[in-house]
Amino acid sequence: MHVYRSLDFLPEKFAASVLAIGNFDGVHCGHQSVLAALRKRAGELGAQSVAVTFEPHPVRILRPELAPKLITPLPQKLELLAAQNIDATVVIPFTQAFAELTAEQFAAGVLRDRLHALEVHEGDNFRFGRGAAASTADLRRLGESLGFKVLSHAALIRRGIPISSSAIRALIADGRIDTARALLGRPFAIQSTQVRDRGIGTRLTVPTINLAQYDELRPQNGVYITRLKIGAGAHAQIFNSVTNAGNRPTFGEDSFAIESHLLSFHEVELTPETPLEVTFLKRIRDEKRFDSPEALKAQILKDVKQAQRFFALEEAICR
Repeated sequence: MHVYRSLDFLPEKFAASVLAIGNFDGVHCGHQSVLAALRKRAGELGAQSVAVTFEPHPVRILRPELAPKLITPLPQKLELLAAQNIDATVVIPFTQAFAELTAEQFAAGVLRDRLHALEVHEGDNFRFGRGAAASTADLRRLGESLGFKVLSHAALIRRGIPISSSAIRALIADGRIDTARALLGRPFAIQSTQVRDRGIGTRLTVPTINLAQYDELRPQNGVYITRLKIGAGAHAQIFNSVTNAGNRPTFGEDSFAIESHLLSFHEVELTPETPLEVTFLKRIRDEKRFDSPEALKAQILKDVKQAQRFFALEEAICR
């Protein structure tokens, strides 16, 4: 997948495109459905399939006090978009000046003149233009005069919930990661690195690793069955794990931390720059304060046994 970090970086002869515009936070099942439809249509029309997204999230510019924590920061989002087998993603830097474009200016100047749109695929609730004043219906009318077609897609529904990034954020923040997984089409995961100067240590006889400070969306405080991927590409190693997301109250610490206890650990090369990814599979329990480190250790061992049963059952099902 080609990634263009600005409209200014598009080649002069940018091919005709079938595209979708959006924040694509989470690249959830709804996004995937739209991208599959535009990819199919691009093949039929001999055009390229393109996702158009923004960085930062527009609300961070327009209403920073209301800006959401992201399910997938840009690097993770680009990985997930690439997995949809589209031809290109165009990342438009979202500025106050860009926000002032009218619907007509955006449709003509960006979609027609820069992206050479043949078709635009959008959700029914799509809004664009200055003050988000225009709708999908307005885009369809503009497309009729500018020479491109607009197709709208109704929201998909899973477990009785219309799929949206905001709905998924609320589920994850509430610790409902099973339901969030159904809407995402995969488990929720966080990408980070380790806390600097702290490699894999032994805490209460269990090998652990702490993620560096993470400022985007995190699950509700608690203990989770997880997988931890260390490294990237062909050399990455994956460990089953139990992860505490919270404030570690037993030790009197008052800052949020994500600490993973690794199961069946073996030595692995790890630096402060090594990429880490924690995938949240199942919530075990709330975080709580224990009377002593020994009591905490006993609970961790119980959590580990529960996780081991989970992974054993998973393995048996997958055989």
